[in-house]
Amino acid sequence: MKRGKTPARWITTAAKIVADCRVFLVSQQSSRNEENGRSRNWYVINTNDFVNVVAITTENELVLVRQFRHGSEEFSLELPGGMVDDGEEPLEAGVRELLEETGFAGENAQVYASCNPNPAIMNNTCHFVLIQDVVHRSEVSWDENEEMEIELMPMDKVKEACRRGEFMHSLTLAALMRYFVAE
Repeated sequence: MKRGKTPARWITTAAKIVADCRVFLVSQQSSRNEENGRSRNWYVINTNDFVNVVAITTENELVLVRQFRHGSEEFSLELPGGMVDDGEEPLEAGVRELLEETGFAGENAQVYASCNPNPAIMNNTCHFVLIQDVVHRSEVSWDENEEMEIELMPMDKVKEACRRGEFMHSLTLAALMRYFVAE
């Protein structure tokens, strides 16, 4: 059953960049409501797409990273991942990010789902990449400000870890939910 009314589409009539924050731009968009003609300014974060990697070892363990996150000012247990570089495909980015952050690589990589991280204010997509039969193949290759602890969690413990709140990163939770419902 649907309730309420069908929302109107808003048409962007002008946009300008108001902040360059290194990994994202903030734009002010002037938009007009198609139905009633009302205009309003909105702010949108423009950034590259993201990838999160569900990497499962040959021993049926999930590869995770724990790192400090400045937004929450907490340590976060999450899937390896990062930004899709300009000109790069999401699958390629997922394979690269897994290797750079953890030193793991594997077989049968595939993009199995995607989501919009926060469509209210962000213009990008997060792609979920599954890589199976991963093994440790190399040393990590972190950016100058990256520091991570690599953890392996048996796959039969992952759902319970989600229920206990061990994962607080919403994109990790979304990637795992999409993985488990696709099984």
